[in-house]
Amino acid sequence: MTKKDIQSTIANIVQLPLYSDFFLQLKVNNYSKETLYNYRRDLELFIEFLTTTNTTFESISKLVMNKYKATLQDKELDGQSINRHLSSIRSYLRFLIEMDYEVPLPPDAITLVKTTKKTARVPDLHELIALIEYPEKIEEDSRVGLRNRVMLELLFSTGLRISELISLNRTHIDDSGRIFVLGKGKKERFVYLTPRAYTHIKRYLAIRTDSSPALFVPYKGKNIHDKNRRVSTNYLQMKIKQYRELLHINVPISAHTIRHSFATYLAEEGANPAAIQVLLGHESLNTTTRYVHASDRYAEKIHTDHHPLKK
Repeated sequence: MTKKDIQSTIANIVQLPLYSDFFLQLKVNNYSKETLYNYRRDLELFIEFLTTTNTTFESISKLVMNKYKATLQDKELDGQSINRHLSSIRSYLRFLIEMDYEVPLPPDAITLVKTTKKTARVPDLHELIALIEYPEKIEEDSRVGLRNRVMLELLFSTGLRISELISLNRTHIDDSGRIFVLGKGKKERFVYLTPRAYTHIKRYLAIRTDSSPALFVPYKGKNIHDKNRRVSTNYLQMKIKQYRELLHINVPISAHTIRHSFATYLAEEGANPAAIQVLLGHESLNTTTRYVHASDRYAEKIHTDHHPLKK
């Protein structure tokens, strides 16, 4: 492609009105960087579709959106991923309406695709314990083994999101066993350490000789001497996958699975869903109940304890 062709392509890219203003509003409303990234990625994919199909913003219709859904399906996205893309477009259109800008299609006219509800699975408790303890058994560098174990201990002890875990500082840990978290949407909450998790955190902090404020720091890599360095979320997810495979655990496990397991096992022990909601930092109890009722054992316990005709 010649320079002239490139310039022509750039000039013909469909422009969405008030595009920058939309992201400015998200930012001033304290949406997280991750959320902003997801919105931008979703809308850029939509812009690419409009550009390649020679569709202007003003000519967006239900028919156009059906073609876009088909394009997303061709990319082999699942129903939930497609709906996230569509929801981003709906949010953008609602913003335009709030700004008194005429839209070619009402947001609610963009219907979501049907999705198959899957019952989320969590590992058995003994499998989770094996996973949490495995880093100290497998890692050649004892510092890495202890650090990785502590990260997994904290995930299951507190129900933290992986982004919340990685952004913790050493000053967040004190003798109270409580950790103050600024979570998704800048929502504040406390999470709580188990005595077991607190014991291993103290072991880990005792071997730290650096001055970095971050709770979890890398021991390798080009930024090793950067005072602001932190373990990345990608690294931790990769390690969880590696440990699971080495332990031959059949259930797929991620940092989110450990958070899910935290909620599920609390529920199985009889914890109040409203309390679990607070611990997870959910806005809606409906979100929490997806975790609580995902367990077959929980359902069995409810049946055993509450069925009126027991004998």
